[in-house]
Amino acid sequence: MDRHHHAELGQAGRVRDRGGSSWLTLFGFCLLTGNTVMALYRSRDDFWSISFVGFSYLNLVLLFSFLRWFERVPESPRRHRMKVAVWLLTTLLTAMFAYKVVAVMPFPVAVLVWAMASATAFGFYAFFIYEDE
Repeated sequence: MDRHHHAELGQAGRVRDRGGSSWLTLFGFCLLTGNTVMALYRSRDDFWSISFVGFSYLNLVLLFSFLRWFERVPESPRRHRMKVAVWLLTTLLTAMFAYKVVAVMPFPVAVLVWAMASATAFGFYAFFIYEDE
């Protein structure tokens, strides 16, 4: 394959990524960064909103980075630790957004939002993290 193509055929004819970033990935990252900058500018007088937006951006960048590393690492204890990191980052992001949504919802809906966020976090844990001895 030529030097511009970053994929190669792996086992069973699947395409494996060798570490190159596609233009679509770069475009998505630029959109995320641009939206974050605009949100930070609009929230410039509110410390808590700036903190929320900045922390959400950092969380998403870390989450996507860990997911990319996770895909590249062969089966090992390190891969399991990355899976745990992905779960923690996803759970934190889910809780942060649930907290923001609950602030504008009536109590019964707030309870439902927290129940769905909790179910998502525990479901992800049960399917992907928990291993029977």
